[in-house]
Amino acid sequence: MVQRAVRKAVPADLDDAELVRRVLDRDTDAFAAIMQRHNRRLYRIARSVLRNSAEAEDVVQEGYVAAFTHLASYRGESSLGAWLARIVMNEALGRLRRKPTAADFAPLEAVPEAEIIQFPSVTANENPERTMAQRQILQLVEEATDALPDVYRVVFVTRVIEGMSVEETADLLCIKPETVKTRLHRARQLLRDQLNRQIGPIMMDAFPFAGRRCERLAASVLKRLGLYK
Repeated sequence: MVQRAVRKAVPADLDDAELVRRVLDRDTDAFAAIMQRHNRRLYRIARSVLRNSAEAEDVVQEGYVAAFTHLASYRGESSLGAWLARIVMNEALGRLRRKPTAADFAPLEAVPEAEIIQFPSVTANENPERTMAQRQILQLVEEATDALPDVYRVVFVTRVIEGMSVEETADLLCIKPETVKTRLHRARQLLRDQLNRQIGPIMMDAFPFAGRRCERLAASVLKRLGLYK
């Protein structure tokens, strides 16, 4: 009876060069480790361009295929993550250019497991009302982010949501670091204005003061004014 060789788990701290070497040696575990390490960032980058979850996933898949097909050409001049991000960015931009103009503004589909930002999961000790409020705010942030003009949205996602440095973002987008800073500043302004318009009316219902508390306060004030016995 032939037994399969048991693979050892890929260490989490394995560097890019070693991961690439293992993948080139047909180590499927190293292949999976690379994807798990970079999936979220690549997905967010693709979605920041396309504003469509399903298309972003397709682009990430196509990006991985292209990357691993040409992995031998990776020389380590930049981090593996940056190299993959550039491939996915180019794939996303290419797909965007091929899309009909009207499709660029198609309604976004709801994919709960593909959220841009994730709040902590609900536990038994959490307040359901607070959790609902967090989810509502999350949705508002996502919608406001999607509504940003393309040049600002991509910078906002890479810098703020994904935490890439100014230099990494500039290299990814082929722009100057000063341009990254300017666009990020403008993106924050636009996002803040949009959220103020949306959250303002909601905040009118915050900290409700009704029922017995309201009646008690009213009675106390009227009594002090001599209008209530």
